[in-house]
Amino acid sequence: MDPAPHCFADALRSAIADSEITLERVAEQLRARGTPVSLATLSYWQTGRSRPERPRSIAALGHLEDMLGLGSGALRALLEAPRPRGRSAKRTPRPLAASAPWADTAEFRRLVAELDLSQDSALTRLSAHDRITIGADRAKTVQRTRQVLRAERDGVDRIVVTGWAEREGGAPPTLTGTRNCTLGRVNVDLRGGQVAAELLFDRPLGRRETIIVEHEYHLPTPRPTAYGHQRVSRMPVREYLLEVRFDPRALPRYCVQFTEAGGREQVRALTLDSAYTAHSMALDLEPGRHGIRWAWGAPET
Repeated sequence: MDPAPHCFADALRSAIADSEITLERVAEQLRARGTPVSLATLSYWQTGRSRPERPRSIAALGHLEDMLGLGSGALRALLEAPRPRGRSAKRTPRPLAASAPWADTAEFRRLVAELDLSQDSALTRLSAHDRITIGADRAKTVQRTRQVLRAERDGVDRIVVTGWAEREGGAPPTLTGTRNCTLGRVNVDLRGGQVAAELLFDRPLGRRETIIVEHEYHLPTPRPTAYGHQRVSRMPVREYLLEVRFDPRALPRYCVQFTEAGGREQVRALTLDSAYTAHSMALDLEPGRHGIRWAWGAPET
């Protein structure tokens, strides 16, 4: 699942859209306040292609927060540590904790500690496919996930999956097993908007046996406007496909795919196909965050 907004780029993009101030006007006001930021740089910031790191850029964020009606530090708090460069950028990434972007990590650990994670490392993720549907109200309606898994020892009979609310403080989604699995134990953290659940396979697997598992996330109402979807991948995945289908009555201004692994983020523009769908395909996915985010234009009247 993916919060909205879930990172600096999404928060900035959402704030600019809500303020109805053009990007050109933002650049003009920052220049007038003595902290100039080019139009191209602002565009890169709100699409995730780059982020503020230099002292002059950080200084401009205070003016941005004031101009956009945000609280002091609202944008600066979303900035992570500067990206590694040189040799440090080439280090092998460690497995990523699959907790929600705003989750209390202690609470998340409590949630999953009550479930059976002992078989998690005995499953190879051969393929994962997320299909997201966005309605005419610009909100997510359902997420369907299909995984192809291979057991690396006899007796593997479950996998633990997690999800979280679309906005901080929101209600978490509900889960349903739809193919070759049923729900086992489910833990919900209403305060943090998190859910963790066991998907129990129809039967235990033998060593090197594969299984196709499908499940759905259903989002509670009222649903907030969606600005993206991400998979927080804790383990490597051989093949990952993400599809986001938009209602033709509510199409985004643009979409980008992003991959954040090993401390670096890569962003690439996407084009909708004839079915109003954006998709992102990745092979040999490393642990990290991978997804699609988008920006909305003014609502049609």
